[in-house]
Amino acid sequence: MKRVIVDYSKLTEDILNMLVEKFPNGYGYKDIITFKNAQGETIRAVEVSTEDTMYLVKISLKLEETMEDYDADEDNFDDVHDTEDLDDIVDEDSDDDM
Repeated sequence: MKRVIVDYSKLTEDILNMLVEKFPNGYGYKDIITFKNAQGETIRAVEVSTEDTMYLVKISLKLEETMEDYDADEDNFDDVHDTEDLDDIVDEDSDDDM
């Protein structure tokens, strides 16, 4: 399974849909995954998956605000990127054996 670390600024509409569907009332402490990246930085993320890809979405205040805004008004959400940009968000330093 492919593993991709996604920053708030690189969210696609599909990933945001999965986040809102999985965490309709927001995510809790038990939903947060904490790990160190290749640079030794501690990363906190929530996980959503498709059939072939696991997305670890980095947690930030902006992520929470975006999920709330998107859930409240899905038709007017313009800050997401096209799915074609997914290649740009792959963390090349990530290890498939996390």
